[in-house]
Amino acid sequence: MPQHILTITTRGRAFQMITSQVAEVVARSGVSHGLCNVFVRHTSASVLITENADSSVRRDLERFMQRIAPDGSRDYEHDTEGPDDMPAHIRNVLAGSSVVVPIIDGRLALGTWQGIYLWEHRTSGHTRQVVVTIVDANA
Repeated sequence: MPQHILTITTRGRAFQMITSQVAEVVARSGVSHGLCNVFVRHTSASVLITENADSSVRRDLERFMQRIAPDGSRDYEHDTEGPDDMPAHIRNVLAGSSVVVPIIDGRLALGTWQGIYLWEHRTSGHTRQVVVTIVDANA
């Protein structure tokens, strides 16, 4: 089962497209039909599939999260690493830690307008590890 860890440096709260890095891992695996699992090893960032053509979708997602998980809320007990700490954990729980994409004919079977993104939830930059695991349907 091919597996690779991507190391991604973020610049703070934002979406970072990682589709091409994941697609490269799939291509190198030689798997023609199977599944690709993409998992972020952190509780304050997420991996998700969303619109890749119109950046307003990602801006709207960020505004939505700001409303439901605002930084510095007095409702949070956990603030060990600052006012964005607990909101980052809430965002991770809501957006998720992993996605699974089918592999068809050696390529990610994403839809036309889909991209895989790492969504950094902290306001400052971090180095994130994303584990890409390829499962061969023919194995």
